[in-house]
Amino acid sequence: MLTELFDRQAQLIEATRTDFVRSLMDDIRWQTRLIGIKGTRGVGKTTLLLQYIKLHLWHKKDRVLYISLDHIWFTGKRLYDVAAEFVRLGGEHLFIDEIHYYDNWSQELKNIYDDFPGLHVVFTGSSLLQLSGGRIDLSRRAVIYTMQGLSLREFIIMETGKALKKYDLPELLARHTDIAPAITKEINPFPYFNRYLQQGYFPFYKEDPELYPFRLNGIINFILDTELPLLRNVDVSYVRKIKLLLKIIAESAPFTPQISALSRKTGINRITLLRYLHYLDESGLIIQLYKDGLGVSKLQKPDKIYLENTNYMYVLSDNPVNRGNLRETFFVNQVRYRYSVLLDKQADFKVAGKWHFEIGGRRKTARQIAGLPDAYLALNDLTTGHGNVIPLWLFGFLY
Repeated sequence: MLTELFDRQAQLIEATRTDFVRSLMDDIRWQTRLIGIKGTRGVGKTTLLLQYIKLHLWHKKDRVLYISLDHIWFTGKRLYDVAAEFVRLGGEHLFIDEIHYYDNWSQELKNIYDDFPGLHVVFTGSSLLQLSGGRIDLSRRAVIYTMQGLSLREFIIMETGKALKKYDLPELLARHTDIAPAITKEINPFPYFNRYLQQGYFPFYKEDPELYPFRLNGIINFILDTELPLLRNVDVSYVRKIKLLLKIIAESAPFTPQISALSRKTGINRITLLRYLHYLDESGLIIQLYKDGLGVSKLQKPDKIYLENTNYMYVLSDNPVNRGNLRETFFVNQVRYRYSVLLDKQADFKVAGKWHFEIGGRRKTARQIAGLPDAYLALNDLTTGHGNVIPLWLFGFLY
């Protein structure tokens, strides 16, 4: 029954390169019995699974199985039956890709977890995948990781092959005057930074740079046309209006939503619009930010909205990208992956409930944050910083 799956796995492993591995590989506690990895299409979830198998488990290949549930082989077949047969053959590690394509995935995952205690399962799915709140709650069984696109650091590693370490935020703030010179001794960050902002967030950029904008549009359309209707029951008749909403956000500097005006412009009523904004945030297309993080609900109006990453800005806008919006989007995207980010009353952002950041060009002064404790300027076009002035590009080294 499983011979075809083992053969396909062997072909995939053979074709998988391991010269560059995402930093998430080291963050995952792979010994956990049930692991979920969520992320937008194209961020590299499949590659991560295959690399882990090749680097750490391929010496016992008969006890490892990778499957993808979007494959035609699974038409009319039960996931539970595949797992049962695999365990019968001595299987120990089951990797399940694209689990959201399978109708009864949460029930069968629960049964697999309960019935086969010796089996380790890793699964991947859409950013919209929900593990709690329904009839089957997997949140107590599974450890969930979120995977987003490349950091600036990872992009530079892919481009240069150089070993560049990541830094947590407290160390970066305390030692940036040492860290930045150490990095710039190895590479000039600016050519990479400028390319990354436009065409370096998704790992597939290397495959064919000329097709990159088309593939980005493909990801956006897939989320809107397929995932939102499938996983959030979004009315397909609203998809065109949601695309208009994304275009409005992309061309703003940055976007401060007026829900009533947006409702009139898009033809979506207020409550539905707020719910759809929440879904777009879940899906990894936008980032909603609030002045107060307490009690935020999916029907609360966000205070500002950014696209999830800077690359989207270039494919969704017909106009030149606003530089201020570009800088803020980069900062929020890179920092929010590890730390909470809120809008600040005095500066631009408040991070982890403690640090205040004002974002700008190299000529921006500290007037905005004068007298504010734990406050920093993150400025573009600086090679190195001083005091509480930090180069903006350095925040791309947090993961």
